[in-house]
Amino acid sequence: MRKPVSSYPRVRVQGDGRQVVSQAGAVLLLETVRKTGFDQVISAAPAPWRKPRAVHDPGKVLLDVALAVALGGNCLADVATLRCEPAVFGPVASGPTVSRLIDTLAASGEKALRAVRSARSEVRHRARSLAGDTAPDADGQVTVDLDGVLVIAHSDKEDAAATWKKTYGHHPLTAFVDHGPGGTGEPVAALLRPGNAGSNTAADHITTAQLALAQLPRRYRRGRQTLIRTDSAGGTHDFVSWLAKRGRWLSYSVGMTVTDAIHEHVLKAPTSAWTPAVEADGGARNGAWVAELTGKLLHGWPKGMRLIVRKERPHPGAQLRITDADGMRITCFATNTTGRPIAELKLRHRLRARAEDRIRAARATGLRNLPLHDTAQNRVWMEIVQIALDLLAWMPMLALTGRARLWEPRRLRLRLFSAAGQLVITGRRRILRVARHWPWTGEITEALERLALPPNPG
Repeated sequence: MRKPVSSYPRVRVQGDGRQVVSQAGAVLLLETVRKTGFDQVISAAPAPWRKPRAVHDPGKVLLDVALAVALGGNCLADVATLRCEPAVFGPVASGPTVSRLIDTLAASGEKALRAVRSARSEVRHRARSLAGDTAPDADGQVTVDLDGVLVIAHSDKEDAAATWKKTYGHHPLTAFVDHGPGGTGEPVAALLRPGNAGSNTAADHITTAQLALAQLPRRYRRGRQTLIRTDSAGGTHDFVSWLAKRGRWLSYSVGMTVTDAIHEHVLKAPTSAWTPAVEADGGARNGAWVAELTGKLLHGWPKGMRLIVRKERPHPGAQLRITDADGMRITCFATNTTGRPIAELKLRHRLRARAEDRIRAARATGLRNLPLHDTAQNRVWMEIVQIALDLLAWMPMLALTGRARLWEPRRLRLRLFSAAGQLVITGRRRILRVARHWPWTGEITEALERLALPPNPG
């Protein structure tokens, strides 16, 4: 009996295959584009920058690059993964054409960025109307999480600088709409900043919040139904005052730095002031309590602000800080929400940690590094990354159910987008047959059936 030399069967590879489509599952993104009318809206946005005799539509070029990023690309040249499948993705511009368009938009500065953002805002409204009960604002509330992210630069790029973590690169400030426990989240703002930009810069937080609110429907741009959440980087007088300004009336839940004054008040708080913290399922959290601090601590802050502090026994191996009291880890946040138990408000603030999941997804979707040199070019790249993340958020919202709707980009690529297919052209119809033996073919076909239900844009 001959002993095998490997555990895997040997196959002969030939490079002459035809009618085979790689990443056939990407049609889920294409159908999302078609149903939301993204291709039509984005086509009109960069129209002023189209050359008189240009062959390729600048809007489709941007959308093609975003699709390539959504499928795992991290540079402009990765649009070649679409160019090799014209029967599925249509005509795709060459690498030099893409580069020239990015340079043209970068030279136009803020004007071009506003055009792209306006198109994204218009399509976002249609995507939510199609989602219906599964939309993030189905209950009439919207939560926007602001958080910074460090993007490492491996070469000398414009505005790259030493960061507070002793790395080198950029420090963008991002904003995501939270889809809640039954979904993921979608980007609504990304402010590109130098690597040495401060964490507590109120002006940057205000600018990012303005960009985020501009992406929302008008009814959410002011009023208590919109909640802005940040970590302690947003706990500044200027930013909180801007959120609570008369006529804006936004709800906020902002982390605060534990100062000496707060530390002293925590030590003086009586036992009766502490309430057991709660878990997401409503049960009491062992070893954690919350209390509301009042008095002189609130002097100088906007009227109606509440300061809520939480103490908890540290996890095994965690090191205490000098601001921790009686062996308890101390954290606090400020909010202007009334009529709800403080334990529930603390749980709502802790759910801001979902923003870290959104940042992880962004890193895996074109934000691991900035591929271009100039800051103006990389600002255009940030818009492309946000378009890719929009599609990766809207497609599950419209087409997936159950646990599949929680899949992050890496899992979507592995299980859905990477499926292979066979292209059959018959009777003037193009039929893409996804591999029958693929474990998630059922999810792909069912998702396409759901995407076929909504009406096409007029």
